[in-house]
Amino acid sequence: MTLFKDAWRQHAVPVLVMATIALPVATVGAESSNDDPHAHHKQMMRQQAAASDNLTDIVLSDAVLITQYGAEVSLRSGVVGDRIVVIDFVYTTCTTVCPVLSAIFTQVQKKLNDRLGGEVVMVSLSVDPSRDTPARLRSYSTKLGAGDGWLWLTGRKQTVDEVLGDLGAYTPNFEDHPSMVLVGDGQTGKWARFLGFPSAQQIVKKVDEFSAARETKRAHVATREK
Repeated sequence: MTLFKDAWRQHAVPVLVMATIALPVATVGAESSNDDPHAHHKQMMRQQAAASDNLTDIVLSDAVLITQYGAEVSLRSGVVGDRIVVIDFVYTTCTTVCPVLSAIFTQVQKKLNDRLGGEVVMVSLSVDPSRDTPARLRSYSTKLGAGDGWLWLTGRKQTVDEVLGDLGAYTPNFEDHPSMVLVGDGQTGKWARFLGFPSAQQIVKKVDEFSAARETKRAHVATREK
């Protein structure tokens, strides 16, 4: 756990001061997209989130990204490895979808507790890497109380865009990015996708399902080896 944390921090950069992050208070109206550029995001807030399981269109590449501590990490081998990963997609100047997702993730972090950094890792990937520097992500994440098992990632725009495409989260205009949470198992390559705003309970339940499947597999292997 300590080595995992220190590897992320080893090239830490100074923290930039940014405005206090307001956790979400969403006012949902009947605005059209012509009147309100965030109307499609507010529409997402009305939807109930449900998981799509056993996805085949998710690719976890080994692209090199940068953590909120300024450390370069390889996504597949360095961040996820054989862990269970929970991913959302945000940018620090967002005032609609992202604060809601980040608030949900703070609850997920609390529920997962000491499983984070060991069996499970949480990742918030910036969809606006041109502005979301490591220092900016660190300032933002610190205000949310993000712990060592919750990584915030940015990087070169081309690299980040490719990763977003692999994960089904790329949009030409980053402000139009979908409200989406992915839960994946680095051991089996199985993925689930939540569109909209899943509850922390829904996300943790999916993590628990992947974890239970691992235990079942280990039990079967142990039985065969006897």
